[in-house]
Amino acid sequence: MKILFTWRRALLGLAAAGVIGQCAAFSFGAAEEAVLIPPPALDETTQARSETAVLAGGCFWGVQGVFQHVKGVKQAVSGYAGGTADTARYERVGEGDTGHAESVEVTFDPTQVSYGTLLQIYFSVAHDPTELNRQGPDTGTQYRSAIFPQSSEQQRVAQAYIAQLDAAGSFKKPIVTRLESYNGFYPAEEEHQDFLTEHPTYPYIVINDLPKVAQLKRLYPDRYQEKPVLVKAGM
Repeated sequence: MKILFTWRRALLGLAAAGVIGQCAAFSFGAAEEAVLIPPPALDETTQARSETAVLAGGCFWGVQGVFQHVKGVKQAVSGYAGGTADTARYERVGEGDTGHAESVEVTFDPTQVSYGTLLQIYFSVAHDPTELNRQGPDTGTQYRSAIFPQSSEQQRVAQAYIAQLDAAGSFKKPIVTRLESYNGFYPAEEEHQDFLTEHPTYPYIVINDLPKVAQLKRLYPDRYQEKPVLVKAGM
């Protein structure tokens, strides 16, 4: 939604300047309720020690923040997927006509956390997979629920898991998550990286994203790590 995007951008500037305090004067809806779901019946079998997953589920601040707290994740980078390099910019993607979705590239160790487990957290905690072209207060195709498989095996696991969850009636509505062809991932601007950790009192984060991290810890305590894996720590 253009008005909301403008507010996010304006408040982003205030947050960067250090003048945003506790959430009080702004309303950005409320965090989606997490749903405890079963693990995938079909998962990857691999001996690799490093793999990537590209997932879109609304504003990348919260999705990144969740996966930065998952054991076995080496890095989670906010960015754009689905469009082309020349439009992979925050202001341009916010116009909603680039084909991009705000996405997160998750690099993980499959010996510690499987691709299927990442999908379980993605569907359960990181976002609501039944919302079409929106998440919480954000609307537009740039906030769509989408998976960009990196291999035929990831495609197979994701397809099977969506079918499994729909057949079990795990959600009150059908899953609308799209499996889209991967044609590149473009990291977002530096100011968007580690945003949840750097701005924990930013109103949007307080209302929409900190509850997701809390839900990860509550529902999947064996998968949760207290110290996040930050992008800027490795820069």
